[in-house]
Amino acid sequence: MNNRKATYAGILLTVAVHAILLMFGFRSQLQKMDVPPSVQGMLIEFPPEEESVPIRTAVGVEPRAEEADPVEEVRLVQKAEAPVAADVAENTGVETTVGNEGDVEVPEPPAEKPIDRRALFSSRRSNRTDTAAVQVASEISDRLTAGHPQGNTEEGSPDGRPTARLEGRTVMGNLPLPEYSVQNAGTVVVRIMVDQYGTVTSAVPGARGTTVQDATLWEAAKKAALKAKFNVSASAPAVQEGTITYVFTLR
Repeated sequence: MNNRKATYAGILLTVAVHAILLMFGFRSQLQKMDVPPSVQGMLIEFPPEEESVPIRTAVGVEPRAEEADPVEEVRLVQKAEAPVAADVAENTGVETTVGNEGDVEVPEPPAEKPIDRRALFSSRRSNRTDTAAVQVASEISDRLTAGHPQGNTEEGSPDGRPTARLEGRTVMGNLPLPEYSVQNAGTVVVRIMVDQYGTVTSAVPGARGTTVQDATLWEAAKKAALKAKFNVSASAPAVQEGTITYVFTLR
């Protein structure tokens, strides 16, 4: 009786163990394992490689010049000319040639002035020589050399009037006369400086041409020169140099 109980107990224990093992195995199979997601990629399709076609080159024959035949006679071909229309005038211009010195413009010779024969011979109506022109020229020359503003000397006027020399400028009115009381005679040349407005800014007596060394006459000439007035000139130098000549006579 006891053996049967031991056998039944062993069988039950075995069945229980196997049942527990089956339950653990079944639960382990039901558990789902997390599978990591697969790496996604982009599919690129490459076109099939084409075979390179070789470049074809044309093969020709190098041109050759015709060999000259020294025996064959040379034939000349006449150049064809277009017919000239009847209504077109032919160019008959003279051909221009270049001399040894090149194409140089040759100036025309100056034209000869006609000779006035009446000036070479005296008048037929009178036996006297015509001296009017010579006399007028002599008078003008005397006035210029006597101290005219545009004359050719620095000597004063013989009648005692003062004269000025200033290139391109004229005296406005009359030149002031010097005031003096000494009994002395002579010429005093004053070097003056004139601006563009015609004002005498500086006067220094004793310039070249002065014949008297009297200090009183020099001072009188200086004061008179500073009172002189010339025309306004925008084209004149800022300071222009000239002279005024005074002739002092005995009173």
